[in-house]
Amino acid sequence: MRPPPRTRRLVAPLTAGALAACALTALPAAQAHAAGSVVKVTGGQGAWQLTVDGQPYRIKGLTWGPSPADADRYLADLRSMGVNTIRTWGTDATSKPLFDSAAAHGIKVIAGFWLQPGGGPGSGGCVDYVTDTAYKNRVLDEFPTWVRTYKDHPSVLMWDVGNESVLGLQNCYSGTELERQRDAYTTFVNDVTKKIHAVDPNHPVTSTDAWAGAWPYFKKNAPDLDLYAVNAYNAVCGLKSAWEQGGYSKPYIVTETGPAGEWEVPDDANGVPLEPSDRAKADGYTRAWGCVTGHQGVALGATMFHYGTEYDFGGIWFNLLPAGEKRLSYYAVKRAYGGDTTRDNTPPVITDLTVEGDAGGVPAGRDLTLSVRAADPDGDPVGYEVLDSSAYIDQNRNLTSLPFTDLGGGRLKVTAPDRPGVWKVYVKAKDGHGNVGVETRSVRVVPPPVNGTDLALGKPATASSFQPGYGDCPCPAADAVDGDPGTRWASDWSDPQWIRVDLGTRTAFRHVQLLWEASYAKAYTVQTSDDGQTWGTVRTVTDGNGGVDDLDVSGTGRYVRINATTRGTGWGYSLYEFGVYG
Repeated sequence: MRPPPRTRRLVAPLTAGALAACALTALPAAQAHAAGSVVKVTGGQGAWQLTVDGQPYRIKGLTWGPSPADADRYLADLRSMGVNTIRTWGTDATSKPLFDSAAAHGIKVIAGFWLQPGGGPGSGGCVDYVTDTAYKNRVLDEFPTWVRTYKDHPSVLMWDVGNESVLGLQNCYSGTELERQRDAYTTFVNDVTKKIHAVDPNHPVTSTDAWAGAWPYFKKNAPDLDLYAVNAYNAVCGLKSAWEQGGYSKPYIVTETGPAGEWEVPDDANGVPLEPSDRAKADGYTRAWGCVTGHQGVALGATMFHYGTEYDFGGIWFNLLPAGEKRLSYYAVKRAYGGDTTRDNTPPVITDLTVEGDAGGVPAGRDLTLSVRAADPDGDPVGYEVLDSSAYIDQNRNLTSLPFTDLGGGRLKVTAPDRPGVWKVYVKAKDGHGNVGVETRSVRVVPPPVNGTDLALGKPATASSFQPGYGDCPCPAADAVDGDPGTRWASDWSDPQWIRVDLGTRTAFRHVQLLWEASYAKAYTVQTSDDGQTWGTVRTVTDGNGGVDDLDVSGTGRYVRINATTRGTGWGYSLYEFGVYG
C-alpha cells in the first residue's frame, strides 16, 4: 500500500535539515580507528536477530538531537537510561566527535545518510530519480567515502540510507510519474546499498521510510538491503500485521516512534491538531516499545523519537528534554529500556488545564486566565511558566515566554496575543530539579468587540494601490471593509500608501479598529476629509506593531483614510479589516 499523506506534519525530524545542508561537504581522507564490530542479521524467516561480534543485540535506542560536538555532555545520561543505540540522519566530517563519544560510552550508532526529498513533507527539494544522474553519481561517490572513513569505528552499528523519501516524493510528483519516481528511488537505494556493501561487508544497510507503505517498493526494487526501517508513531502497533500481510522476507527496525503526531490526532474545537497530554505522550512510548518487542524474531528494536533539547513547537510535542528539562516521557523511555529509576526525582504532573471563558473567542490584547491543576509526586514546590506559539498562523515554530500574574489556586493571568488567529498556549510546571510537566491548549484570538455600528462596513473603498495577483490576491481595498477577516487589502511594496472609505455623508465617529495582516504599518495617520481632497489628521501612530489597533478618536467627515508612511516589514501594507465606529 502507499504511504498515507502527512501534509500537516510540522514536526519533521529536528536535526534533519541541518544535517542535509552539510551532506555534500568536502570529504577528508579515511581516518584510522580501532577495529570495528562485526554486525550481522542472522537467523531465518520470522526468527531473525541482530548480532554484534556474535552476540545477540536488541536495539534500545533514541534518535539523536544535540550537536555531535556536545556528545560528551549527554551520552552518559543516555547510557543511564538503558539506551544502547542512537540514530542520526546524516554522516560527514562533523560526525566523528559523536562516534568517538558513543564508543567511549558503550553506545552504537545507526549512521544515517540523507536523500532528497526526505522528512515527510519533502524537505531538501525535489530530485528526479529517473533522469538526474549527476545527483545520483555524486551520492554514489560520497556515501561510500564516508563509509570507508568510519567503517572500522567501534561505534558503528549499521548504515541507514534515506529518510521518508518514498513518502516525500508525493510532494513532488503525482499519478504515474510518482510511481516511476518511487521505483527509481528505491532502485537507487539498492545501488547505494551495493556500493556500501562493497566497501564495508561488516555492517548491515537499511533504509528508512514512513509507515509500511514503502515496503512494497523496497521489496521489489531493493533486494540488497539487509533489513527494513520504518518511522511509525501512533500506528506502530499495526506494523506486525502489515508485515505479515505483505509477505515480507526481511526483518525491520523502527527508526522513529513515540506518541501520536499531528497527522494522527483529531482537531480540537479551534480546528488545530489536539496535542496529547504529557501523560498520554509518556504512555505512547511505553505502548510503542511493547509493540516493537511484541513482534518477536522480526522487529529487531527501535530508536524512539526524540532525545532532543530543541525548545520550540516540535520540541514541546516530542522532545524528551526540551531546554534540557526532563519530562514524563523521558522516564517512561528509561523504564522501558531497563534504566534504574529508583532514585529519580520525577516531573510535576499536570492533570488539568483549562481556558477560562470562551477559548474560541479570546479578545486580542485583553486578559486571558488559565486554570492549571498540577502536583509533584516527590512533594516539590511547583513553579510555573506560560508561553505561546503562533505556528498555526505564520509557521513560526518559536515559543515566547509570557509575563503572568499568579492569582492563586492554579489560576494564571496573561495578556492574550494581539494578533487574531489560533494560538497555542503552554503551561510549564517545574520542580526545581530539572524536571518539567507541559500542557497546551489552543485559543482563537479575535478582534476585541467595539460598541456601536461599523460605519465603514460594505461602503466604497479605494486605495493608492493594490496587489492584483500574488498568493491569495487580488486584494482590493473593498476586502478591508467587507466584514470578512479572511480577506484583505494589500498594497504595493513601497511607502507611502493609503486606503480610504467613503461613508456616504459627513459622519461623526469615535473609534477606529484596524486588523493588520503580517504586513503592518509601523507609522501611519488616521485622517478625515469632506471632499476627498483636503485631509485633516485625527490620530498619529508611530509605534505600530501589527495585530489589532484599537484607536479612540474624535473625527467627523465623509471620508476616513489610513495614510501609512512606514512599513513594519519588507512587504507592503495589508489590512484584513478597517472598521470605523460611531
